[in-house]
Amino acid sequence: MASTLEKFIHSLDLRALPRVLQIQSGIYCQGSVYEMFGNECSLSTEEVIKVIGFKVNKLIASICKNNEVSQFSDKVELPLNFPGLYKIVADKIPYVSIEEIARKVSIGPTRFGHPCFYSAEDIKLANFTIKHDEQITFNSVEEVHGMMAVNCVVVRNNQSHYFTLPFSQEGEFYECEDDQIYTLKEIAEWKIPKYRNRIVKLSNALHMLDSSNPLPENFDGCLILRPVYEVQAVMKSRNDIVHILSDLDVEVKDVTDCYDSSSFLQPLSLEDIFERTSKEFPMVAEIMEGPSGSQKPFNLLSTGKEIVIYKKYQATRVLASEVRSDPSKRHYLIPMSYKGKFKRRPREFPTAYDLEIARSNKEHLHVVATKAFTSPHKELFSVSVGDQFLVQQCQTSEVLYEGRKKLIDVLACEQILGDSYKKVLLPMYMEGGFVEVIHDKKQYHLSEICKEFHLPFNVKVSVRDLSIEKDVLAAVPGLQFEEEITDSYLLISSASSPVESWEIPVYRLNMLVHLLSKDVQRVVPPVTTTTVEEVSEEEYYMLRRYKNLTLHAPPRPPKKPT
Repeated sequence: MASTLEKFIHSLDLRALPRVLQIQSGIYCQGSVYEMFGNECSLSTEEVIKVIGFKVNKLIASICKNNEVSQFSDKVELPLNFPGLYKIVADKIPYVSIEEIARKVSIGPTRFGHPCFYSAEDIKLANFTIKHDEQITFNSVEEVHGMMAVNCVVVRNNQSHYFTLPFSQEGEFYECEDDQIYTLKEIAEWKIPKYRNRIVKLSNALHMLDSSNPLPENFDGCLILRPVYEVQAVMKSRNDIVHILSDLDVEVKDVTDCYDSSSFLQPLSLEDIFERTSKEFPMVAEIMEGPSGSQKPFNLLSTGKEIVIYKKYQATRVLASEVRSDPSKRHYLIPMSYKGKFKRRPREFPTAYDLEIARSNKEHLHVVATKAFTSPHKELFSVSVGDQFLVQQCQTSEVLYEGRKKLIDVLACEQILGDSYKKVLLPMYMEGGFVEVIHDKKQYHLSEICKEFHLPFNVKVSVRDLSIEKDVLAAVPGLQFEEEITDSYLLISSASSPVESWEIPVYRLNMLVHLLSKDVQRVVPPVTTTTVEEVSEEEYYMLRRYKNLTLHAPPRPPKKPT
C-alpha cells in the first residue's frame, strides 16, 4: 500500500533497514529533477531506491499555549543547532503496551536513551510487583527466551530492582515528568516519539540577534516540534549516496519483500569495513560519500575516488589541548610517529593534593606559591605568595583540634630559603595555587614523555616535525598532554597513485564506500604520512568520556576540617 514518504519514514524502525521503495506518484513525477545538498537528482514514477539510513535534518516548530497548538500559529523551521536549553513536557496520551513504547520511543545505551514511564495499575511479576504510579526506567531492548522484552529498573528505598517486561505486556503507561534540560539536537535524536508530537518549554533566555531569531521577541513559552528527516538512499543509476528530505510530496511503496536488494550497490561504513576479518585485507573500494572537513587527508577523500584499504588495527594517540584560559582552545590527537621535539612548560596546581598526584620519583617537584594560605593549625605551615617548595611525600600528622589531637593527611615539603632548606608540612586540603619551576632543558620525543612522566604534562614544540607539510603544533604557544587514547584505524592510500598512505579513524569519520572486484596492485603499503588530527569540542568530550569509562575515578581531595 502506498503512503507519503514522510509517513513511511516516521513509521520506520532503524533496525528494519535497508528497505527498497518504489516511487508511486507525487509532484516529483516522471522526469522530475531537484537539487539536494549540491546533488542534482531525478525521482521518476516507478523509480526504485534503497533506503539505507535516515536522521533528523531540521525541526518544524509551532508555538502553543496551554500545551495546545493554535490553528493560527505560524510554523517556523529550526536547525538542530538552534540555541537554547529546553525541558520536555510529559505526553498525556498513554501507551497501551510495552511493544508500543519500544516501537515509538528511543531506547538505547546513552543517558538520553533511558525513558521513564509509570503504569496506571499495579503490574504483578513472578517475584515482584510494580506499584501504580511507580517510575519505571527502560534501559534496553533484547530477546529473552525467544520473546522480545525491555530491561527495566525500579528504584525503591534507594535500592534498584531489575526486571524485564515482555512486549506483550498491556496496560496504560504514561510518560513521567522529566526534570532534565536538553539541546534541540538531543531532543530531535532521542526524545521525539514516532507518530507523536513533542512539546518542549524553553528553559533559558535566548541570546540572539532579532534578525536571526525566527521566534517572537522575548519568547519563553512552549513549542510543538515535528521532525523533518534526511533520508539516505542508493539509486541504480548513481554511484553515490542520495539525500532526500522526508517532507517531499512523494508517495512510495515498500517493495522490499519482492525485490532483489543485492542488485543495488552495497554501501559500507568504516565500521563495517573494520568488522571484516584481517584475511580479507587489502581491498579496493570506491568512495560513495566522502567525509566533510578541510584537514588532510579527509579533504582528499572525495566521492568517486578509489582507495586501497591495507589493514585494520588499534593505534595510540596522545590527546592534547592548547594551554589558554579562554574556552575556545583547540584539541589535537597526536600520533606516536610524530617526529617533532618538545620542551617542558610549567604546570599549574590549584591544591596541595594536586602536587601529591604530580610528584614523581624521577625528580623533585619545584613549585612557587601564587596564592597565600593561612593554616588553622600551628603545627602546619602558612604559605605566602612567592614561597618556594620542593615537594617530598604524603604522610600523616597530629594536629590539635578543639582541644583534642587528630590525625590528618599532610604533604611534606622543603621550603627553599636561599641556600638553605626548611622542612614544612602543608595540609592536603589546602586550596592555594602553585606554579612549577622547570630546570630541565632537555628536548623530548612524544614517546619519551609518555614513558618517563605522568600525564597531564605541559610542553611546547621546540623542533617541528619536518615530515609534515604544515605542522599545526609548532604555532601553539603551549600544549597540555592530557592522556593516551587507543583508537581504531584503517590504513589507506589512493588506488591510482599510491605514493603515500594515511591512517583514518574508524569511529570519528563519516564515510561510505562500496567494494570493487579489483586486485590490489601493491600489497605492501607506501610510507605512512604522519597526521596530527584536530578534533572538535564535541569529539574531544566524547573521547574523554569513552576513556574515563574504563578508569576508576580518582579519590576526592581531603576535606578541610570543620
